[in-house]
Amino acid sequence: MAEETDVIVVGAGLSGLVAATEIADAGKRVIVVDQEGEQSIGGQAFWSFGGLFLVDSPEQRRLGIKDSFDLAMQDWIGAAGFDRDEDFWPRQWAEAYVAFAAGEKRAWLRAMGHRFFPVVGWAERGGYDAMGHGNSVPRFHVTWGTGPGIVEPFERRAREAMRSGRLSFRFRHRVDALSITNGTVDGVSGAVLAPDAVERGKSSSRHVVGEFALKAQAVIVASGGIGGNHELVRQNWPKRLGDPPKFMISGVPEHVDGRMIGITEKSGARLINRDRMWHYVEGIQNWSPIWPRHGIRILPGPSSMWFDATGTRLPAPLFPGSDTLGQLKYIMSTGYDYSWFVLTQSIIKKEFALSGSEQNPDLTGKSWRMTLRRATNKGAPAPVEAFKRHGVDFIVRDKLEDLVAEMNKLAGSDLLKLAHIRTQIEARDREIANPYVKDAQVMNIHNARRYIGDRLIRTASPHRILDPAQGPLIAVKLNILTRKTLGGFETDLESRVFGGEGSVIPGLYAVGEAAGFGGGGVHGYRSLEGTFLGGCLFSGRNAGRSAAKAVG
Repeated sequence: MAEETDVIVVGAGLSGLVAATEIADAGKRVIVVDQEGEQSIGGQAFWSFGGLFLVDSPEQRRLGIKDSFDLAMQDWIGAAGFDRDEDFWPRQWAEAYVAFAAGEKRAWLRAMGHRFFPVVGWAERGGYDAMGHGNSVPRFHVTWGTGPGIVEPFERRAREAMRSGRLSFRFRHRVDALSITNGTVDGVSGAVLAPDAVERGKSSSRHVVGEFALKAQAVIVASGGIGGNHELVRQNWPKRLGDPPKFMISGVPEHVDGRMIGITEKSGARLINRDRMWHYVEGIQNWSPIWPRHGIRILPGPSSMWFDATGTRLPAPLFPGSDTLGQLKYIMSTGYDYSWFVLTQSIIKKEFALSGSEQNPDLTGKSWRMTLRRATNKGAPAPVEAFKRHGVDFIVRDKLEDLVAEMNKLAGSDLLKLAHIRTQIEARDREIANPYVKDAQVMNIHNARRYIGDRLIRTASPHRILDPAQGPLIAVKLNILTRKTLGGFETDLESRVFGGEGSVIPGLYAVGEAAGFGGGGVHGYRSLEGTFLGGCLFSGRNAGRSAAKAVG
């Protein structure tokens, strides 16, 4: 006979933990099932940089940043580009989420012990008009402790609920089906997988040792996206971004496979905006990989020169840190699936950060001493220097002719012509001599340095790329890195899932990436960054509170 509880949560990632802890705090019983082991609690959030989108925060105000709900909403709508009938609920979620980010989000987290690094980052800066894509002001608040720091409060709350008997985990339990009785989702069933103590992120065994069935009054799907399944990524790849890349690397472990999304859809749930996705173009192959095809994203400052595979500079405003999907569309239009940064040691020292908790031991370890070295070290941060030494995508040379020769060698072609590259770099370098310029990227650098946060730790002093005193020269081959699906199950503001007939499926909820971070695609076509973890928090909280009220 199936074990019974009040609510079942499928997935022990951030959105699942948030939902489960809200249910337990409301006095209800909840079981969390996950196909991975206990060592993987927190899911993809654990590996993240821990960035959160906030509006008009104390951190912003201390840095002289003037923000508001209206400005943030203008930016969100400009980025989202909502244009479909299916965007009704995503629009509702967008307005509710921006209000949350401008309202109680920070205080809610702070009450649980969460803290932010004091310098606010400026991600996705756009470069179009005021109503176009991009953040008008810095809004990227990095969690002190990065990804583990944002998981910790909810894991702690979950373990407290375990001790009280209101919450239990079923790790290594893979859901294969939802059970439905008279149109109401009332449980899950599946396979018990063999215990596997494999390191977090590594591929675990799929050996089946048993079966299980659970019953409940509500089921919350918190299973994540499809970024580890390249076949599904290519299958859903939108025509507007060109042909899918022949070569991609993975920003998430292999178990982020979209399997539960397919199971839930087959049960009648309405999946919308599946062609909207968020993949990065600054991916580098991890020289010390944890999962298959493991890639890391460079979080670049504004100064590196960006060339496509043929050696042509990317057009304005496609500068580092400006428009991720605009860059992806342009790169794929070239007929190649990679591009190049060309920069100096002075730029890499100040401007290169690597996304991910494991690549930022200072912030992850909450070490102020290590963090201060970012501004005082002669070299780049240690993880960046390690990639420069060991990464297959990095080339370091003193002379441009040697650098270009090695770039061609790495690409296995002769597409790059020294004279063409040199002409573009020298033209850009001539712009550095004056504070008044026409080069839009150099304008962007000057604008960045007006913000104290960028001037202190994220933007190098303007200098000539070919100045030997700033060298050596560095080239980085950039790959397409899979990361997030922006579409998902259509949900109302209580995270209840709609069926194919347009009515809510009783007993079924979806949160996090499985729900497009809310509504089936709260971001529309583009993200403002810092909004993925925030979408997990907001949708998980809404679902947990709603389900707790709904169950008897």
